Amino acid sequence: MILCLGTTPAVQRVMVFRKVTPDAVNRALTVSDGASGKSVNVAKVLQGLGERPLAVGFLGGERGQYLRDTLEAKGIQTDFVTVAAPTRQCITVIDREAGAQTELVEEGRAVSTSDYEHLAALLRRRIGACRALVMSGSLAPGVPGDLYLEGAMQARQAGVLCVLDAQGAPLAEALKGRPGLVKPNRAELAATVGRDLKDEADVMSAMRELCRRGAQRVVVTTGKEAVLAFDGESFWRIIPPSVQVANPIGCGDAFTAGLVWRMLRGESLGEACRWAAAAGAANAITLMPGEVERADVERLVAGVPIQRL
Repeated sequence: MILCLGTTPAVQRVMVFRKVTPDAVNRALTVSDGASGKSVNVAKVLQGLGERPLAVGFLGGERGQYLRDTLEAKGIQTDFVTVAAPTRQCITVIDREAGAQTELVEEGRAVSTSDYEHLAALLRRRIGACRALVMSGSLAPGVPGDLYLEGAMQARQAGVLCVLDAQGAPLAEALKGRPGLVKPNRAELAATVGRDLKDEADVMSAMRELCRRGAQRVVVTTGKEAVLAFDGESFWRIIPPSVQVANPIGCGDAFTAGLVWRMLRGESLGEACRWAAAAGAANAITLMPGEVERADVERLVAGVPIQRL
């Protein structure tokens, strides 16, 4: 089982328009609803790849119940803490004519100290039965900034792989717990080390710094550009495959899921990133985030070159 922890899941609506005109009535061609948020997307992709995810976090209100029901209908095991704060909704607006995707994000609502304590107890109870812990996304208001540090330390004590996709202070704090892998994008990495990263050499230097600060492995994504991976000794450059993008939202989460999937098979970090890049691309060709088909990943991985630096 792979524990997927995130404190700000969301109900996702994807609206597709022929053309979006500001200050006018715009009528959607199609509208799709589903379960999303970074950790939920990771869980959905892992399920599609044949793994057994466990989605945990906070859910509240009718949207929260809808999200829980949607995941369980897909066969994904859940163990969410029910809270008073309603689960948020995010809306993706796709303009086909312009080839543009706009994400309208509702921020997560505050949770109580009791809510957090229930989540922390759930994590302690569940971690020992899991093969990996994946922690994703921003922290809901009311959640202590050291949640990811606590998760990383518990994962180390339990001997399970810990993968963290976060930014800012929660990422910096979690490094003290020596997480197995951290996956910031380039902008998040720059913010974490506190300086501009003008070229690949700067990025590699910053990745080394994160390892010195506690990360055992670092993977840095930059949208459609090359992925860099560092395992503390070797660097790899991975080129994502070119695809016709339907919706880029959730591609980073699919990458994380693909990475964990292959690392648990014992593959090198570079090879695992090849499959992760294919999973990210497979997500890009779907309208709803996290609705990845394993057959697409297996088809796309053949077009992912890797270079050892």
